[in-house]
Amino acid sequence: MTSAPRRALLVIDVQNEYFTGRLRIEHPPVADSLPRITQAMDAAQAAGIPVVVIQQNAPETSPLFAHGSHAWQLHDEVARRPHSLRLDKNLPSAFTGTGLGEWLEQQQIDTLTVVGYMTHNCDASTLYEAAHRGLQAEFLHDASGALPYANDAGSATAEEIHRVFSVVFHSRFAAVTSTQAWVAAVQAGTALPRGNIPASNAAAVAAAAKR
Repeated sequence: MTSAPRRALLVIDVQNEYFTGRLRIEHPPVADSLPRITQAMDAAQAAGIPVVVIQQNAPETSPLFAHGSHAWQLHDEVARRPHSLRLDKNLPSAFTGTGLGEWLEQQQIDTLTVVGYMTHNCDASTLYEAAHRGLQAEFLHDASGALPYANDAGSATAEEIHRVFSVVFHSRFAAVTSTQAWVAAVQAGTALPRGNIPASNAAAVAAAAKR
């Protein structure tokens, strides 16, 4: 019999910068994703799953996430909820320079559940690092979000960025699921299935052939 996952919930950068600051999340809308984030936090608390709150930190003179500013502060809905650990980070991955990896090892955690912002930046960096460290990972697609980009390489909408990264995560790096499905898995003590690269590619090729 497969043992139940030993999960920790990582709540990444749910800070005012993404709600009322210069980097406003567009997809899914924060009005939808924030309630899913808090739902996951509440479910983790009820199930005895450690909640780790991560906060992006920058110098006081920075235009983004300036330490001590309103934009840097955690959203009130996250700040008022209990957590097992709070960590500051200066780079995208929640592992880099934070001691998170050592803490997870001490707690004998084998599965990380990632919520928060942004899908394609800090969430992605953390999920990739988790895979490199041999951890299982889960990504709650409705409890996260992206914003649009345009630069010399081209442009992409927030929906495109969020959708494509979610597909890529599920092909190798994390089981991508909804908050509701995750809560059910937590209550049942079961792992969530993840896809793989060959199956993901074969499904896309088969779908294209039917068009």
